[in-house]
Amino acid sequence: MISDGPRRSRAWLLAASLGAPGVLTAAISAQVPGDLASTLARVGDRVRHYYSRAQSIMCIERVTVQHLRSDLGPEGFGRVLEYELRVDWDAAEDADGPPEARVVRELRKVNGRPPRPKDDQGCLDPKSGTLEPLAILLPRHREEYLFAWNGVGRLKDKRAMMVDYKSRKPGAIEGTWKGDCVSIDAPGRTKGRIWVDEVTHDVLRLDEQLIGQFEYRVPREHWGFNGPQSWTIERADSSIRYRPVVFHDPEEIVVLPESIEVLTIFRGAQSYRISQTFSGYKRFITAGRVVK
Repeated sequence: MISDGPRRSRAWLLAASLGAPGVLTAAISAQVPGDLASTLARVGDRVRHYYSRAQSIMCIERVTVQHLRSDLGPEGFGRVLEYELRVDWDAAEDADGPPEARVVRELRKVNGRPPRPKDDQGCLDPKSGTLEPLAILLPRHREEYLFAWNGVGRLKDKRAMMVDYKSRKPGAIEGTWKGDCVSIDAPGRTKGRIWVDEVTHDVLRLDEQLIGQFEYRVPREHWGFNGPQSWTIERADSSIRYRPVVFHDPEEIVVLPESIEVLTIFRGAQSYRISQTFSGYKRFITAGRVVK
């Protein structure tokens, strides 16, 4: 698994934004007044407002983990998981901070059957973590990135404004090991594009990829017998697609992830593809009240 700094985990990404979340971007046209800096400032205010209104959400998460051959074809059978997933947010202590997210996953099925005691968690199974993929738009994080307009494209039946971003400064590459599993942290080595509905300014998609391949030196204690002493990470692509979810009593539209696709290609280690879908969203207003 590879992550780009402390702001988020690739294992599972959730942006809870009520109404019209995300990046309010613009093509270079008369339709959107003001410069990029002032626009991003307004966007940060909106994102913080949406986060402050988020409460507790539950959904069904389906995950497919597939190892890949060198030609990117599937190697063996994929691991298919189904979780009941719940995310709760607590307001941040300071006004500019993102909320703290608590993620609880209950495994319901492994390859279509109820889980058994021997179904140990796989190395690439989704983990709990802090989930703020849109936190780069908040004031405390915006200075860490460079943003640029990139015109207007189209996603399905919607015109979408596009804004590109990348980190200003790369950090040290570090690996966190747990048994034979490692999470590689490579801050500042990715770039991304955020697609925004031209009319509603909802985030429609968030794509991210490596700026260039890099090498990770495997610690000596993990070399194994004739194992590689370093890996080259050639690609690490992710794409999150969002959709509006309507809740009633009270009426509310929450823009939430519909799917996540991750492709990671190693030289010297196992490449893989992870697909996640989210459905059956429910909102918890109070401890004893569930709104679908």
